[in-house]
Amino acid sequence: MRVLVLSFLLLLSSFAHAADPSVNVSVGGETRAFTREQLLARPDATTIEVARDITYRVSMTYRAVPVAALLAGMTLPADSVIEAVALDGFIAQLPLDLVLDTDPSKAVAWLAIEPADRPWPPIPDKTVSAGPFYIVWTGAEVGSIRSEQWPFQVAKLASQPSPAARWPALAVDPALPATDPVRAGQALFVTQCLTCHKLNGAGAAEVGPDLNLPMNPTEYLTPEGLHDLIRNPKSVRTWPAQAMPPFPPDYLSDREIDLVVAYLKHMTGRKPPQ
Repeated sequence: MRVLVLSFLLLLSSFAHAADPSVNVSVGGETRAFTREQLLARPDATTIEVARDITYRVSMTYRAVPVAALLAGMTLPADSVIEAVALDGFIAQLPLDLVLDTDPSKAVAWLAIEPADRPWPPIPDKTVSAGPFYIVWTGAEVGSIRSEQWPFQVAKLASQPSPAARWPALAVDPALPATDPVRAGQALFVTQCLTCHKLNGAGAAEVGPDLNLPMNPTEYLTPEGLHDLIRNPKSVRTWPAQAMPPFPPDYLSDREIDLVVAYLKHMTGRKPPQ
């Protein structure tokens, strides 16, 4: 009987653990774990209004904690980013100056927490919600935050070296002028594409294919076809396991897609030796 009771208690414990997901915050050798209930019980948890949620595409209300507060007291290297790792393998690189800002006249990052008793709706065209944890933004300059800097289903926040320092293989020809459009395309690629793809083996995500090895898409797609593929992959090809989402004009303008394509084309000449 004691064995049965113990087994039942262990089963209840596992159910409770599953019902109370957590997010880890790692900087250097220090890791903090926050469960949903712990976050909701914090004194800095507050109700926020997101006028135009980038994922749900409508106004949303959340209980949330400032991301900066979760990093408080941790020593963050100057040339680093916060890497937001999602359950599906999506990995966003978030600049420190953005995630540490708490000035509402700029843009403020929040970790939104999905309550167990009031789940959020499914994401459009998906069967799951953005929870249990989702980075959202408020503030006067929220429009400056790129679409891929709103990662949902976040499981971990970790300090990492900046992409430029961590992955030299992403670099363009150093002889290019600072104002060359290819450099702007590189910056867009790191923010909008490195979340799912690698290039020259550089990158942390494993969701999509490497975009330079063994072949760069500019080597086998027409400029128009590649532009259309980025804008809406299903307009070019579709299959049941397709994962790449569309990038509507408010995510990437036509000019910005052209900049990304220019960077990709430039990188065909910067493949590592095989």
